[in-house]
Formats: sequence, C-alpha cells, structure tokens
Amino acid sequence: MSVLSELRMRPSAGGRWSWDASLAARLGLAVVVISTLLIGANLATPLYPLIQADLGLSPFGLTVAFSSYVVTLVAGLMLAGHWSDHIGRRAALVLAVVLGFGGAAVFADASSLGTLALGRALQGAAVALATGASSAALRDLLPHRPDWASRFTLVASSGGVAAGPVIGGLMSLLPAPTRTPFIIYLFVLAFLLVPLLFLRARPAIRVAAETRPLAALRPRRPVVSRAARRAFWTASAVGFLSFAVFGFTLSLAPTWFAAIAGTTSRPVIGLLAALVLASSAVSQLVAPRGRFVVPAGLAAMAGGMALLPLAHALGSLSLLIACCVVAGFGQGMAFRVVFNEVALKVEPSLHAQVISTVYVLTYLGSAVPVLGLGAAVGVWGLDVSVTGFTVVIATASGILAVVSLLARTRRAVEP
Repeated sequence: MSVLSELRMRPSAGGRWSWDASLAARLGLAVVVISTLLIGANLATPLYPLIQADLGLSPFGLTVAFSSYVVTLVAGLMLAGHWSDHIGRRAALVLAVVLGFGGAAVFADASSLGTLALGRALQGAAVALATGASSAALRDLLPHRPDWASRFTLVASSGGVAAGPVIGGLMSLLPAPTRTPFIIYLFVLAFLLVPLLFLRARPAIRVAAETRPLAALRPRRPVVSRAARRAFWTASAVGFLSFAVFGFTLSLAPTWFAAIAGTTSRPVIGLLAALVLASSAVSQLVAPRGRFVVPAGLAAMAGGMALLPLAHALGSLSLLIACCVVAGFGQGMAFRVVFNEVALKVEPSLHAQVISTVYVLTYLGSAVPVLGLGAAVGVWGLDVSVTGFTVVIATASGILAVVSLLARTRRAVEP
C-alpha cells in the first residue's frame, strides 16, 4: 500500500514492491523516527544565545519562539493524536518527517521572530504526529510486552531531547553555526524517508467509513476509560512538572548555566543543558523497581531543583551537575512508572488517543511555566526569576511526592 493510499484511507491497487521488514527493523524505525525529530527540535538549544543576539530578541521573545513549538505540539496532539489509528502508523510517521523537514528548512533561514516561530511550529506539528504514532506502533509490535513498549517510548523521547543540545553544540563549531546544523539535519531526514516510503505498511486498526473517510480525522474530545483515570491524572501531573523542568533547561537555562560554568563554549553549554534529559534517559534503562519509586523520584527531582540556586550562588559547577543529574534521574524514575501504569490500563484501540492526551497535559508544562519565566525575567532579571521558578517547581514536586507516598502506602495496606 502506498503512502498516498493510506493518507486517502483507500486500499491500494497493489502490484508495488514493498519492504516486508522484520519486527526488529520496525521497532528500530519507530524509535529512530521519534528520536530524530526530537533531536532536530532541540538542536537550537545551545544556539539560542547566538540566535538571540543575531535577531535582537529579548528573553521573552526567546521563550515565545521556544513555546511556539510546544503550543503547536499540544494543538497537534489534540487535533491529530488519533490519526495514526485511521491512516496507519507508517503514513503518520512519513507525514511527521515531511513536516519536520519543512520546519528545519524554515528555521535554518529564519531572519525574524516570526520565521523562527514558524519553523518551531512546524517542528512541533511533526513531533505531535510522531508521538502518538510511534508509541502506538511500539504497542502494536509488542502486544504482550506493554512495559517494554512504554520503556522504548520514554527512552526514545528523553534520549532524543537530550541528544539534540549535545549534537547542536558540537555542530555549532562548524561555519555558519546557526544554519549548518539544520542543513545537515535536512539530509538526515531525507535519508530517513527512504526506508519509511518502501516499508510494507500494516493495516490501520480502525478503518474509516467508505462514504466519508475524512470524518474519522476530525478532532475528538479526549477520552479516558474509568479504569485508567487515576493513573492518567497522576501521569499528567508528573509529566507537567517534568516538562516544566525540561522547558527551562532547553530555553533560558543555557545562558544561566553558562554563567555558573564561566564558559561561552557552545558544546559545553549544550552538554549542560542535556544533563537532565540524559539522566532521565539513563533511568529508563536502569529502571529502579519498588512500590515507592514514584515518591522517591519526585523527592529527588524536588531536591535537585531546590539546590540549583545554591549552585549559582556558590558558582559551583560540580553542584550544578549533581543537581541536574539527580533531578533528571528522579524525573525518569517517577514518570516511567506512572506512564507505564496508564499504558497498561488503556485499551489498545484507544492507546494512541489517550497517550497523546497525556502528552498534551505534559507538554503544557514546557509552555505555560516557561512563558511565565520569560515574562518574569523582563521584570526581575534572570537570576531572581530562575530562583523563584526552581523554588516553585521544587515545592510542587515535594507536595506531589507526599501525595503519591500516602496513596501508595494506603494501597499497600488495603486488603
């Protein structure tokens, strides 16, 4: 079946050669697509100081550009989170890569806040389509191992976001540092399209009506089954706080971290910005177990964020690194468990839609608090605003850790 036939939700005429990929190859493609799109969406993290200077942006303008990606991503998850159920996982991933290609092309040539925001918005739309499709594809491919499907999803997501700043920082050493990384990235996306276009697609799990197939793509009100409701709201709360931290580390934090480290090296800044995400990805692989992993993880995230202002006051790079590692590892511990609890309780036919809804609330954490932080910087300055931000996030994480501890203790003593 061709991609065009899938997008039209019509059967193909047949006769076209396609690649009947193995299970391992299909798993690899699903992980690589979402990881690559997230790498591209975060290539600019260590470049923001350069972009800000070149375009004459204020700190608030920088957070507007960053948040345009998140806002579009959230809107895309709400409007198109269920599309892969109807057009198929392969077609949704192809469309996501094409959108990512357009976003990187616009971003590479951005000359104003408007074009910068447009490029970021296209990248957000690409990640939105790929998020639901890739997580659902992994669930389809591992029907008897939903825990591993969830783990692959989280490793791909946090790993991709973590790798973006590091790769962007290294490629910024090349000539034309605000353009060259994205030009190279365009070639990577073009190469990635080849196996996707030739892959033999599996049928959509929810066939659209023959008379009005496009009606199946209309936006839908988020639906969560009663059995998954508590797990859904817990995962969304943990995700919101987690991505507030991620949004900070990927937008204004590089400038703040650079002052603590006493460096202007873009690779070093990119590495520091990636520490929280990288630690989160490592925690998915280590996968600590136990009844109280969630409250312990939230407490670690609270502690790491609470000590960041102290690292700034002391000018301590080692304390900054420790705070980022502890906060990231704690976030990964907590989010892995609550995300997996949702995935285990949701019916397979609703998986893409419900997981997309979790990510809607989660990604709002990267937009709303970060926009507020950007506005606060214009009034009180970077240091005071970041200190206030970290205190709020640490306090909220601590409260959620206590609530989670009480809930899990109560559940443990119930007959």
